[in-house]
Amino acid sequence: MDTTVDSIVHAIADVTGGKAPLHAPEIRGNEWQYVKECLDTEWVSSIGAYVDRLEAMLCEITGASHAVATVSGTAALHICLKLAGVRSDDEVIAPALTFIATANAIAYCGAHPHFADACPMTLGLDPAKLAEHLEAIAEKRPQGLFNKRTGRRLAAVVCMHTFGHPTDLDGLREVTDAWGLPLVEDAAESLGSRYKGRHTGTDGLLSALSFNGNKIITSGGGGAILTNDSELGAKAKHLTTTAKQPHPWAFSHDEIGYNYRLPNLNAALGCAQLERLDDFLARKRQIAESYFAAFGAIEGVQVVREPTYARSNYWLNALMLDEGLESMRDEVLNATNAAGIMTRPIWDLLHQQPMYRECPRSDLSQAESLARRVISVPSSPRLAR
Repeated sequence: MDTTVDSIVHAIADVTGGKAPLHAPEIRGNEWQYVKECLDTEWVSSIGAYVDRLEAMLCEITGASHAVATVSGTAALHICLKLAGVRSDDEVIAPALTFIATANAIAYCGAHPHFADACPMTLGLDPAKLAEHLEAIAEKRPQGLFNKRTGRRLAAVVCMHTFGHPTDLDGLREVTDAWGLPLVEDAAESLGSRYKGRHTGTDGLLSALSFNGNKIITSGGGGAILTNDSELGAKAKHLTTTAKQPHPWAFSHDEIGYNYRLPNLNAALGCAQLERLDDFLARKRQIAESYFAAFGAIEGVQVVREPTYARSNYWLNALMLDEGLESMRDEVLNATNAAGIMTRPIWDLLHQQPMYRECPRSDLSQAESLARRVISVPSSPRLAR
């Protein structure tokens, strides 16, 4: 079958059954009961049993030793970077192909994003290209690793698991270990995804999850920090709770902290959602299989699949147009959205955003190609049949 805009739109509509949002939450479990309990007991703010319960559930699900609930995924990533040692005027290597929050969290530290290229097979950082780039620009000094072109310290590498598909963590760890760089995982989209049997967010020194309204589970807003380092886990809890010293009544704070605590009300919603994670994951896989079947006979476009080494949560399904068909992207976006089927391009690349245009970067040819060819399609759990 020849590739046409109509054939692509019809294939998407076969899965959605008509109008559909990109990703909507599903509230069908204990959400009402748990939230009502918070309202009835008036434990609605930053202290309460559901915060502790959410953190314990996350440790059980991911295998991480420590989880710290936060008000957003961006807040979680900000603290991850600070605890990884990122300081003002440092550089942090991050994907150009990611949501803006990845770069913003770096900027919150007073540091500079340093953009690296993507791998077409994972949509995440390409370890081979990263290694090649570091060989060209990095220099080891007694004070640490430096970018010899800018003179700034290279402080960390942030990877992101795009649409829930785990990036090549072993490949990245090989590169970061060789250069003495801590690896931080932006796992905002990958709750429930596994890399070679290991849950994402447990390979890096620290990682950040997101529970925004469009994620695989939601607490309305919210996020969490994961780490297997006990000292960093305790420090994360301290910094996200205004760095207040434990005391029955005194307001003593020993450093600049952040009011990044997740309210108990939101945590209650998150606990109810986490109880249903396995069901969400199973239905996400059904939706992905439906897209694979719908596009099986359409040439020139493929549904993005999980890497062979991984089991993805398929948070968002995405289409990838073949090279040479880039001009069809906006035609598909226009046609689907006009029909009430919400589709979106992948994010505008971060080095093209006005505040990050002058940031250092590697060759970004793969990220630039992907940005012209990838389309996100509706993936709400309710689409499973």
